[in-house]
Amino acid sequence: MTTSVRGDQLARLLGRWHALPGRRRSPDYAALAGAVRGLLSDGRLALGVRLPAERELAEALAVSRTTVSAAYRNLRETGHLTSRRGAGSWTTLPHGHRVATSGLWTPDDDLDMIDLGVAASAAPVELVPAARAAADDLPRYLGSAGYHPAGLPELRAAVADGYTSRGVPTSTEQILITSGTQQALDLVLRLSVPVGAPVLVETPTYPNALAALAARRARISTHGIDIEAGWDGDMLLGALRQTRPRMTYVIPEFHNPTGHLMPAELRERLVATAHSTGTELIVDESFVDLPLDGPAMPPPVAVFDRHSRVTSIGGMSKAYWGGLRIGWVRASAPVVQRLAAIRVGVDMASPVLEQLVAVHLLRLSSEIVAARRAQLRFRRDALVAELRDRLPEWRFVIPAGGVTLWAELDGPFSSALSRAAEDVGVRLAPGPRFGLDGTLERFLRLPFTLAADDLTEAVRRIASVRHDLDHAAGPSWRAPAVIA
Repeated sequence: MTTSVRGDQLARLLGRWHALPGRRRSPDYAALAGAVRGLLSDGRLALGVRLPAERELAEALAVSRTTVSAAYRNLRETGHLTSRRGAGSWTTLPHGHRVATSGLWTPDDDLDMIDLGVAASAAPVELVPAARAAADDLPRYLGSAGYHPAGLPELRAAVADGYTSRGVPTSTEQILITSGTQQALDLVLRLSVPVGAPVLVETPTYPNALAALAARRARISTHGIDIEAGWDGDMLLGALRQTRPRMTYVIPEFHNPTGHLMPAELRERLVATAHSTGTELIVDESFVDLPLDGPAMPPPVAVFDRHSRVTSIGGMSKAYWGGLRIGWVRASAPVVQRLAAIRVGVDMASPVLEQLVAVHLLRLSSEIVAARRAQLRFRRDALVAELRDRLPEWRFVIPAGGVTLWAELDGPFSSALSRAAEDVGVRLAPGPRFGLDGTLERFLRLPFTLAADDLTEAVRRIASVRHDLDHAAGPSWRAPAVIA
């Protein structure tokens, strides 16, 4: 299913595209073609998007149609545009190149490696006392089989109370406990996305979400997120209306990997548009507990839901500990019942002991989350300071929350830099891992979940190999790594 972009929308994305003045000034058509290629490589313009007609774009850019025709011809010659008479022109990559998203793999542990591929923190000090208290509670459940497909009632109630306190009245029957947020997403996809159904996702986005969608063989369309401005509401809602996807997956709170926070006005419009197009919204709230500074948090997307179009998923991996595999789904009670029935065919239920640990940790949520925020704020600021000192040519927006910083590099070499960094003991998550089509080579995700000293040392090592990239030897085969 092909989406299209209007002339005024593409003009806004292009910004100041004109050729620079000077003795070696390139023709305007070449500058325009280069700017479109830049949008493609950055992921702000998705592949398979139909570009506006030449006359429409010429009017939007206030240039001659000849300039646009020459630019489109240049893009066709380089393989970035495909045209067919009567069907228009749509974006492509040279030779049909695409990057698969299905491989998320676990390497052997290397204690000497600074791992920036995983955006998760170590466990809080409260975990061990919570585990001991949970063990004391366990005898109450030993008389039963221990299978609770929807989750322990007391944990479901605690999660429901959390939603209610955020302004979304929620009953226990609206909560399903899962083995992590990833399983929550997988179960919702099993229920809501038939094989081959159209879906819409942001780009960049969470790699494991792309892997889950690929497993469903979904037909994926994308909406680009700008490194500075975040979501373009006009284009996001336009993509919804054009593609009318079965499902849309968004990360509105401190988006992974860009760190952006979706404004309240766009949240409301997104829900209304999803209702009008018959689209189910999956809202990933993995980072909702981690505002670090900035304005007050906007209301949850579910606040604006009047027609059971919104399914919220979340968990304890980011604010608490990834090793505690506790996630959840918030949806209507009938949907939760259907999800629990599906879940029985997957793994029956989450471990009782881990759910009890989660109950005790949630009782201490105010103290644990406050300490985590302070820790992440300090580490983020250390990472930012080191990047500005050692790699001042890199561009980024300081995230107001979450755990990741999305850096725009000074060239399209994210994968090459990641390979070089492995040689000096730093594991990175290159930009293309967060997209569908081999784009995003100008970007790199940098989590700030490790200790400040590790982050500054990692940046020092990255900077040491950055300047050798132009003369580096060809890549060698490496063991694939987890991106989380």
